[in-house]
Amino acid sequence: MCIFCQIIAGELPAHKVYEDEQVVAILDIKPVHAGHILVLPKKHVANLE
Repeated sequence: MCIFCQIIAGELPAHKVYEDEQVVAILDIKPVHAGHILVLPKKHVANLE
């Protein structure tokens, strides 16, 4: 299971700022700028091709 799937499953801690049926948004642990978030699809995606 990938790290993002583990976060979505609640197996790894993360600061969620938004969640709906399709995505979860979390604060980045090493932000480039203040407010940097990651938006993760709840369905695993191996690649974007």
